[in-house]
Amino acid sequence: MNNQYRLTVIPIFVIGLFAMGGSHAYATELGKEVSVQNHLQDGDEFNMKVRKLIGHGKLLFGANWTNQEGGGRPLTKGTGSPLTDSSSPLVFPRNFNRISAPDTNSCSGCHNKPRIGGGGEIVTNAFITGQRFDFATFDHNDTTPTRGALDEEGKFVQQQTIANSRNTLGLFGSGYIEMLSRQMTTDLQKIRDSITSGRNAELISKGVSFGTLARNQDGSWNTSDVNGLLASSLVSDGADNPPSLIIKPFHQAGGVVSLRQFTNNAFNQHHGIQSTERFGTNADADGDEFVNEITRADITAVTLFQAQLAVPGRVIPNNPEIEAAVRAGEQTFQNIGCSGCHVPKLPLDKKGWIFSEPNPFNPKGNLQAGNTPEYKLDLTEAKLDQPRLKVEKEIVWVPAFTDLKLHDITSGPSDPNREPIDQNAPEGSAEFFAGNSRFMTRKLWGTANEPPYFHHGQYTTMRQAIEAHRGEAYGTYVKWTALSEAHQNSVIEFLKTLQILPEGTTHLVVDERGHKKDWP
Repeated sequence: MNNQYRLTVIPIFVIGLFAMGGSHAYATELGKEVSVQNHLQDGDEFNMKVRKLIGHGKLLFGANWTNQEGGGRPLTKGTGSPLTDSSSPLVFPRNFNRISAPDTNSCSGCHNKPRIGGGGEIVTNAFITGQRFDFATFDHNDTTPTRGALDEEGKFVQQQTIANSRNTLGLFGSGYIEMLSRQMTTDLQKIRDSITSGRNAELISKGVSFGTLARNQDGSWNTSDVNGLLASSLVSDGADNPPSLIIKPFHQAGGVVSLRQFTNNAFNQHHGIQSTERFGTNADADGDEFVNEITRADITAVTLFQAQLAVPGRVIPNNPEIEAAVRAGEQTFQNIGCSGCHVPKLPLDKKGWIFSEPNPFNPKGNLQAGNTPEYKLDLTEAKLDQPRLKVEKEIVWVPAFTDLKLHDITSGPSDPNREPIDQNAPEGSAEFFAGNSRFMTRKLWGTANEPPYFHHGQYTTMRQAIEAHRGEAYGTYVKWTALSEAHQNSVIEFLKTLQILPEGTTHLVVDERGHKKDWP
């Protein structure tokens, strides 16, 4: 039977039976308006062909959820917590709110540039931390904290201070990114575990340094010289509880370990769809009279769909002048230090291209390792979305142009590129309201046709984004300003080649007509 159902029993006319996904039959209801007719039952994912499972994930990613299948969350916030004021449920006309959410009908409503799975225009920005409010109103007659206008400190919020406006994250190539972060985390933890009392060691993985971790004479941990990681990855409460050193590659400021966590978060916050693995089986967590709104197997399908999305490539026109500029621009990009953070490529070794579910570093509320059989997907398989990266001498080189580190790229408290809220600090804490200036090094693959730019998406050109770099990137910015106009233009021409390729493209480097192009 269909394991997604409403608690209130409604008589239906059964006009036929049909099967989808596994071998389960479902009843059709006359007049029913839902985007997903059939959900997988847990275990189905291990008995389906890969393409069919991924196809189901794509269906869920593009589904326009309705209130007849659990869309909306009348009695809970986007954080999953109960509303501050349950007497004002999130039902029409309070069922959608652009800032506090639910704020969209489908994943693809935001992730759609240049096609499903990509980034989004400024109109699709997510308001990170806005979901801690019931229903954002900015109404000064509302004196209840986190209901609609007052924050945790009892201060009235403004549009600029209620949340962090973030450009939609592009997901192409994200399976490789998650596997890189897993391998790098494992490397850092191995180094950590080798440090004895009174000693220290550099934390380095795949050529990327995260500073130095030390142990005091009593065995306690000193993380003061560690950099590029979230504060939560550096927490230690004694010699026997070392810092986790987990790299969290998703979100503009990090904070999310895996595509699975990203998916569980998003379905609840943005659509009001609660997964069974986070909210429980047969539990109506949000008071909408629906249970089992999306199953563990469904979440696996959506995760795999995102993980196998095509790898970004390069589009280089057959124009000698542009070709020369691209070559010069790529060299200049390295010469002025951009590649110090935007590392052109990182290696996946030890068969790290075999994507597996669940991620061993998933936090609670997400499927844990050992709770189910492991699902494995070879990201180099030709049957997945094209193009793919290839194994070369037991290594897959991932040309994402990132170091997967957090960097302060602002000039200080008055820099308008700073954020008013630190999403990775405890809600309502002093650190939370101190704001944020550290951001994950943007992955530049695919950047040219996934505008707008910077974490907030308020820059319409890549040139604006370059010229906004300060803080740790100030030295590179100074070198950029010293370049001639021709050299600056060549860097832009190089960046313009980094694109999500047209659907069905099988080669990683093509010309303007989509034909394979030989390039150094």
